[in-house]
Amino acid sequence: MATEWGFQEGDIFQIKLRQGAMWNDGTEFTSADVVASFWCARIMSNTIWRYIDEIEAPDAYTVNFHMSQPSTVVERYVLRFNTLSAATYGPWAERAQEYFSAGGTVATPEGAQLLSEFTAFRPDNVIANGPFQFDVDSITNAQLTMVKNDTAWNADQVLFDRIVNYNGETPDITPIVLAQDIDYATQGFPPASEQEFVATGIRIIRPPLYSGPAVYFNYNRHANVFGEPRVRQALAMAIDRNQNGIISLGDSGKAVQYMAGMSDNHVPNWLTEADTSALNTYEYDPEGAATILQELGWTKDGDVYVSPDGTRAEFEISFPAEFADWSAAGQDVAEQLTAFGFAITPRAVTFTQHPVDVNQGNFDLAIRAWGASSNPHPHFSYVQAFFTHNTLAVNDGGLGMGYELSQTTADGTRIDLEQLTLDAADGLDTEAQKADIATVASAFNELLPILPLFERYGNNVALEGVRVEAWPAEDDPILLNSPTGDGVVTILMLTGALRPVGA
Repeated sequence: MATEWGFQEGDIFQIKLRQGAMWNDGTEFTSADVVASFWCARIMSNTIWRYIDEIEAPDAYTVNFHMSQPSTVVERYVLRFNTLSAATYGPWAERAQEYFSAGGTVATPEGAQLLSEFTAFRPDNVIANGPFQFDVDSITNAQLTMVKNDTAWNADQVLFDRIVNYNGETPDITPIVLAQDIDYATQGFPPASEQEFVATGIRIIRPPLYSGPAVYFNYNRHANVFGEPRVRQALAMAIDRNQNGIISLGDSGKAVQYMAGMSDNHVPNWLTEADTSALNTYEYDPEGAATILQELGWTKDGDVYVSPDGTRAEFEISFPAEFADWSAAGQDVAEQLTAFGFAITPRAVTFTQHPVDVNQGNFDLAIRAWGASSNPHPHFSYVQAFFTHNTLAVNDGGLGMGYELSQTTADGTRIDLEQLTLDAADGLDTEAQKADIATVASAFNELLPILPLFERYGNNVALEGVRVEAWPAEDDPILLNSPTGDGVVTILMLTGALRPVGA
């Protein structure tokens, strides 16, 4: 819905809106809708409000975002935001603007009440300005149907009249795929299912996700074991990441090489060759890992390592039961580390409960995400590593993994990982950001607060010849987009590149 955008005068990000676009209630899409949308986002403490403090609409088709903290990430936050209709959400936006402009926060009883009321709000229908709208009567726990919105400015470009979205994790979706009732699916299918799909003529495409599973440690419970970085380095060398990726996702599980906290695909874009060559790749070397532990004073009691303070290396690793790839990764880590001398018991937890347990600190080891599929800037990968199940969990009343963000590196340098992560996105000069990103990458590589295992590439079901004529070729650059961040279906659909059979 934006036709032009850019940074103005150092602290303004400006967008120009498409003129003549209509909502399906017959009203025109204007800057008032955008302003209302972002004030509603303020109620929800959306991250964009860490960077902006004011929104102004000088005319019906221009919106200016004043940046209290100028950053290149503002561009993506704004452009990727889904706008709401001011006709529906305007009263909420007015309340939000009045409250927050007067200095209010969601931490006060008044702010909490506003948030509670807003999250409980359920409009009778969702007004749309895009080529599809919800078929409200079709919504169930299992699926959602969207039908063509003929009033949309780009309705003629879209060649399909209906989209059916199925809800469910891998076990729920697999039989629907085999029945050829799904044209595109992004679940992490295990290798055996993938082989079955291919045998029935279903194509698999493999875009990078720029993220994957990692081993998280509970430093609150086990700082005496995992608090020493060299122990974590030893464990990184004791795990065959290539094996872990293949067992979990076959050709779509690629072992992490650089261990820099961001996707290996991003490393050449942000680090110099010298910075990259200085990274420790922690090649699989169980004997080298054993040597590190011996140097630290660890001994073995039978098949199990014992720490210098007498703690036996016996722990549990949890993972989301319904995530086939993460479950396989967790089970394989347990087997590999047990063979090495850390007796690890695997435990599957339902996928909705697992992040709750981790954020509450109810775990020994856990499989959670590293990297960032939704934003290509490395800042977001480090937010995931240092904040998501750590400081943000504490802010939400939990314990998280309890990793202290003020650390000392091997050369004696004291570093503030929180500030470095924030600095990595600071300012409008990408080249200047690279120095901070190199510092964070180097620190992550040495300290290894979490252990990335493999980078997930999609093994996305792409059915051709039934409803969809064809999906992009393997070498099409559109497939470099993360399917969970910039979904190719949306882009292909909106541009008319996705064609129905017989069109």
